[in-house]
Amino acid sequence: MFSFFKDDGSAAEYYVDLGTANTLIAARGKGIVVNEPTLIAFTEISPGKRRVVAIGLEAREKVAKTPGSISAIRPLKEGVIADYDTTETMLRYFMTRPGIKNLFSRPRMVISIPYGVTEVEKRAVIDAGRSAGAKEVFLIDEPMASAIGAGLKIKEAKGCMIVDIGGGTTEVAVIALSDIVYCQAVRIGGNRFDEAIVDHMKHKKNLIISETTAEFLKIQVGTAVPKKDIRSTEVSGRDAGTGLSRTMEVTSEDVGNAMDACVRDIINAIHLALENTPPELVSDIIDTGIVLAGGGALIRDIDLRLQNEIRLPVKIALNPLLTIAVGGEMVLSDPELLAKIRLDV
Repeated sequence: MFSFFKDDGSAAEYYVDLGTANTLIAARGKGIVVNEPTLIAFTEISPGKRRVVAIGLEAREKVAKTPGSISAIRPLKEGVIADYDTTETMLRYFMTRPGIKNLFSRPRMVISIPYGVTEVEKRAVIDAGRSAGAKEVFLIDEPMASAIGAGLKIKEAKGCMIVDIGGGTTEVAVIALSDIVYCQAVRIGGNRFDEAIVDHMKHKKNLIISETTAEFLKIQVGTAVPKKDIRSTEVSGRDAGTGLSRTMEVTSEDVGNAMDACVRDIINAIHLALENTPPELVSDIIDTGIVLAGGGALIRDIDLRLQNEIRLPVKIALNPLLTIAVGGEMVLSDPELLAKIRLDV
């Protein structure tokens, strides 16, 4: 039954999460070996021709230090490959770094992808994995990997719900018997939160800030309950009227109001998922509650906001940023589980 796996009892050697914001790679028996921004820095050497100068953490540092001569690109958009060549370059770079390339010669690779992507998008991911040196590439759904990493009992007949708030998308999945019964995906994630903060500061405060500053505000004082426990911090930007540099105090209420529409979209997605879930599984979710994973789960009081509006228990997975990679690594040593959850291409 499991003839596509080696006789050593393993399913694969590497798990890869190609996230919109960060790329995570776990090696069987080694844990997470890569956790870096999904970012490539380049210079334009001639019209339409680029030269890659840095990838991942190094790329972020170079862009911050020399913004004039170096540009950056995120090769994934809303969880899927938007620029195949740069994705291939990035993945090959990560897989051939010292300490990784010697672990397995021609590894088998498990890569998670957003739920419901097209066959063309699936094929692009497989091709990128093979170009990075993989002998075989198996695909699994991102919410499934997150649910496994969060410790949900996905193999049981009882229903469970995972809400994975990533950098580009949020996926609300109901899982039972190692299968996704229903999944509602919305294009709301960390990047959209940042954009909403930028827009709010420009139109409500007349201050133009960068998305990096918006991310800082989201992390420092961002909240899903704007009027609770108000905090503040100072940020600098450009005055929308005069064009001059200006520093101002920004409260958590300001940032919370900016993100409110995004939070409401996530709440609506959860309601829609519950409406489309079989009643017997909904009763299971009422008992077990909803689990949050992904970077968005770190927004202050988002569990409280969801619990109050959905009227179901909500808890945050342990270390939500790494939940998906933990689940992916668990799959590497379980060929029977991978056989059940892998996607057909």
